[in-house]
Amino acid sequence: MSDSDPTTTGRKPRSTAWQTAITTLQEAEPPFIPAGAHVMTIVVEFPPGDPGTPPHRHTGPAFGYVLEGEMLFELEGEPERAVRAGEAFWEPGGDVIHYQDGNNRDDVPLRFTVTMMCEPGKPMLTLVDEEELARRRDRRAPRRS
Repeated sequence: MSDSDPTTTGRKPRSTAWQTAITTLQEAEPPFIPAGAHVMTIVVEFPPGDPGTPPHRHTGPAFGYVLEGEMLFELEGEPERAVRAGEAFWEPGGDVIHYQDGNNRDDVPLRFTVTMMCEPGKPMLTLVDEEELARRRDRRAPRRS
């Protein structure tokens, strides 16, 4: 029998760096996670100045992180805001409309990753039609002029 630990043979001893290697980007309490949720992680890439996805909603919460560029982000009831590379964002999903996720810059591309929890058998996003947008216009936060 050997006195050496087979998990570290030929390797450097394990450091304690893992204890300080984590940085919390965001914490959120989502209102719900759909029963039997299907979880997917995607990367979205928009060229400079692209307006992004039309107004839409997700069946469950979505958690994202901007990899490069700057996103113009707007959820129903919240003012639009810039989310820059290295920053996280989230949306609750369900009935809430996601108005904007476009590239806020016209000189650099936008890349972000999103992990979504979707209801089984439902699309990851559903576009919101003009009629519904008009009915709910009072729920949209005032916008910059």
